Amino acid sequence: MKNLLKKYKSVIKFILTFLIVYLVLSLCYKLYLDMSSGSKYYPDIITNLVAKQSSELVGAMGYDVHYLAHENEPSLKLILNGKYVARVVEGCNSVSVIILFVAFMVAFAGRLKPTFFYTLAGGVLIYAVNIIRIAILSIGLYNYPWRREILHTAIFPLIIYGMVFILWMFWVNRFSSINKKHE
Repeated sequence: MKNLLKKYKSVIKFILTFLIVYLVLSLCYKLYLDMSSGSKYYPDIITNLVAKQSSELVGAMGYDVHYLAHENEPSLKLILNGKYVARVVEGCNSVSVIILFVAFMVAFAGRLKPTFFYTLAGGVLIYAVNIIRIAILSIGLYNYPWRREILHTAIFPLIIYGMVFILWMFWVNRFSSINKKHE
């Protein structure tokens, strides 16, 4: 047993670090969501900001767009040219994806400064791509409503998770201290 622990020490350390960071950040995010209940920025500040920024991007592409609180659930409706095309729920705000990214980065950390800046830049990139994703998805749903399933459940999740995967692979292959140990 001792030999197995020694042999897989780095794997066990990675898994434990990842799980601890992921659980702590998820708990903090849940507390944030609980505290956001009843906020003037419905349903929470980040989701509201994502809906606002996505709407502004769609508007910059020539559409008449606005967002408003959904009357039956904690989400915001996106209305394009008078047509309700999408809703922005808490799960659309990219925070959960960023938490997953940060947990991986901490578990695969290299030197402090590059890890911090890569994680920060990656989080900002994930957030920005998510805004673009929601804007394009909304326009796609407006113009091609019969493609709703493929757009929402396949293509656009692939964009955000694919980008996260590429960021991880780039990090592991270029900067990770674990990669350096095996050279």
